[in-house]
Formats: sequence, C-alpha cells, structure tokens
Amino acid sequence: MELALAPETLARWQFGITTVYHFLFVPLTISLASLVAGLQTAWVRTDKEKYLRATKFWGKLFLINVAMGVVTGIVQEFQFGMNWSDYSRFVGDIFGAPLAFEALIAFFFESTFIGLWIFGWDKLPKKIHLATIWMTALGTALSAYFILAANSWMQHPVGYKINKAKGRAELTDFWHVLTQNTALSQVFHTLSAAFLTGGAFMIGIAAYHLARKRHIPEMKSSLRLGLITVVIAGLLTAVSGDTLGKVMFKQQPMKMAAAEALWNGEDSAPFSIFAYGDVDKGHNSVAIEVPGLLSFLANNDFGSHVPGINDVNKAEQQKYGPGDYRPVIPVTYWGFRWMIGFGMTSFALGLVGLWMTRKKFMLPEHLRVGEDEVPNLVLFKTKALGEQSTTWFWRIALWTLAFPLIANSWGWIFTEMGRQPWSVFGVLTTADSVSPGVSQGEVLTSMTVLTLLYAILAVIEVKLLVKYVKVGPPELTEADLNPPTKIGGDSRDADKPMAFSY
Repeated sequence: MELALAPETLARWQFGITTVYHFLFVPLTISLASLVAGLQTAWVRTDKEKYLRATKFWGKLFLINVAMGVVTGIVQEFQFGMNWSDYSRFVGDIFGAPLAFEALIAFFFESTFIGLWIFGWDKLPKKIHLATIWMTALGTALSAYFILAANSWMQHPVGYKINKAKGRAELTDFWHVLTQNTALSQVFHTLSAAFLTGGAFMIGIAAYHLARKRHIPEMKSSLRLGLITVVIAGLLTAVSGDTLGKVMFKQQPMKMAAAEALWNGEDSAPFSIFAYGDVDKGHNSVAIEVPGLLSFLANNDFGSHVPGINDVNKAEQQKYGPGDYRPVIPVTYWGFRWMIGFGMTSFALGLVGLWMTRKKFMLPEHLRVGEDEVPNLVLFKTKALGEQSTTWFWRIALWTLAFPLIANSWGWIFTEMGRQPWSVFGVLTTADSVSPGVSQGEVLTSMTVLTLLYAILAVIEVKLLVKYVKVGPPELTEADLNPPTKIGGDSRDADKPMAFSY
C-alpha cells in the first residue's frame, strides 16, 4: 500500500491526468484554427454565404476549445513547482528558452490576432480580417513546436552540459534543441495527428446535422472538408509515425522493444499483432506476429537485428548502474496499439466517407439536384451499396470524432510511460525529479482537487459544445454580408463600440 501512495506514484498520476486532459484541447485548437481559416478564405474568394455561416459556426466551437485549453494549460506550470521541483531545478536552464518563446507566441502573438479576429468582423476589411485568423493558426502551430521541442529534449537530450557544482543541466546550443531529429519528427507527427483530430471532429458534427437534414449547404461543405482533411492527415500521420518510430528505435530501444513485447533480440524481428506474457519471467505465452516486419520498420531491412527488452535492460544496467530499466510493459504495448488502432480507424472511415459522398457516383441522374440539397446518404438508397440504407454511416461518422482524441491520449501515455524510469532519458530519473518536501497527503489532496475541477470543466465544455452544435450556423446580418472596405469601418460608424462577433 505504501508503494501505491508514494509521492512519486501520486505525482505521476496527477501529471498523467492533467496532461492527458489538457491535450484533448490542444490538437483541436491547432487544427480548427486552420480549418476555420480555410472556410473563411473560401468565403472571401467566392462570396458564398454558406462559407461565412460555416466559418462562424466552427469559429465559435474553436473559441470554446481555446478557452478551455488555456484554463487547463495553466495548471501544468503550477504542477512542475508543486510536485517536480527537483526536475524543474535540473532542467530549468534548458526549458526556459523554448517555454519563453511558447509563452510569447501563445499569450501575445495568438491572443492579439485572435482578439482582432473576434472583434474585427465589422471593423476590418475582408482580407485583413482573414489574415488575422491565418496568423492565429500560425501561432498555434509555432506554440506547439516550442513545447514539443522541450519535450523532445526529455526524450533525447542534446545541446547541453552538466554543471556538477550546481547540479543542473545548462543550455549550450538552443538551435540544436530546436532542430534535432527527435523534435522535427515529433512535431511532424503531432501536427498530422492534430489535423486528423480536427477533421474527424468536423465529420462527426456535420454528420449529426446532415442526418437530421439541417443546415445542408454548410454541413455538406464541412463534411467534405473534414473527410479530405482526415484522409490527408491520416496518411501524413502514418508516414510521420514511421519516421518517428525509426528515430526512437535508435534513441530509445527499450521503448520500442516494450511497444512490441519483444523480450529477446532477434534477426528478422516480428511485428506483434497480439501478445500475452509473464512480465516477471520475461517472455510471452501467446504471440501472434508478422515475421520480419519489425526489423523493416526499424531499419528498412527485413533481416536486421532488433534488440529486445532483456538485452536493453542488461545494457542499461551496465551503463547506468543496477536497477530495472523496463517501463510498464502492458501499458506500453497496448497503448501503442490503441494509438495506431483508433487513429487508423478514423483514416479508414475518412476514405469510406470520401468514396461514398462522390456526387456523380452516388446520385442517379434524376436525383442530382443543386448543391444546397442534402447528400443522398441521408435520403436515398444506392445501387452501389446493394440498395441498403446508408444511415448507419452517419452513426459511425458521429462517433468518429472521438477516435483521434483517444488515439492522441494513448499516444502521449505511450510516449511518456515508455521512457520510464527516466524523466530526462539517460540523465535524470523520475524518482530523482519529485519535490523532496511534498508529502503523500499533499499530493493526494492536490490530485483530488484538480481531478474534480477538471471533471466540472468537462461538464461545462460538453454542455457548451452540445448547445452550440445543436443551434448550428447562425443567421447572417447585413454587417456580416457587407464588411467595411477600410480599417475602422465607415466614418458614420466611427463612434460605434466594437462588437463581439459571437
């Protein structure tokens, strides 16, 4: 029982709960910013009202998500000081630079342009107003880049030296921290997964309205945008995941061996489909595998050697001293599979949806109507599907919006737990990172309070999203349809207070 209540264990639980919860909002913020910008660009270029209504609808959901992301993100900084003071002291010189850039971008760059976008609908010309949402989208991506560069340093520390007198790491090459292959691969993979998340979110909500034959023009456009985004992002996520995996095979062989439950190194190592084993004895009792595939994924060679968990553990004991350098194998193994499974399911559904909503293929000649009509998936049966109703697709599409969120969560659990027992790989252990003066009761109290707070925020978030999703795109006003041609609007409106667009 003491182990279960140890400050380190409780601090890790708290960090896991708050971090995973916060990251539910991050990929949606990144992707929705660009998707909303894309819809607004379509309106500026075509003057079609459906794009403006869609922009305002998805923009409102984007702003709700941004607000919740900011609130939950603040806790992360306090958490380092509360539970991880030794870690903060050790890495402060390294983390200070990328986190400072992230703060400047997130709280100055993003907040400035998002404010101009919110309040500038009736004050800024179309193209200038459009530029503000694109700058917001750029800011979210840059913000993610600096955070991921800091996290990548924990996975593969570079550009530093150890000051033994002060007992901390000190930055020597900031550029190396930002541009190492771990950071670049992780940024590529995370941004791809973010757009997979945003596309699925758009598919699910558009499907909800189309199944009810509501807001058809806006939701048809949103559905197609979501489907295209999911397919492209799904391909990029797979490619970037393969790239990141190859980097991890070289830098953290234990993590990747644990992800495959490969206990002993092998030439032509298999990729595990399913495994069940005894962790204490270090072997699998049941294993369903694809021969040679793991070697190919690791080294582009079906016959290459891949070290196993037992081999790496012995090597790290010799390098770092006595101890058990294995992560929690079942969590690492299944987390890796759930990440891939839920992510690629969304990609597969995107492919199916893109195929099913092809206008010429799906609608017989006598049923092809204007673009404002509902897609035939709702109203008609098609020969392509054996004359069976396709309403099942809408139900699946609605649930699709949750799949990338689950994949993202398990991806981060795999990334962080697979690195254990290190907080900074090969340099600082998690056990040495905990605040020395924090008791079990203090950590348990803060964890309980924050978890309850997050549960309340979850209820608020869901209620807000459900409320505005059900309302759908807004009716447009004369001011919406005729924005000013110069900054500040017409002279007769100079004294009119700035209006909040939502």
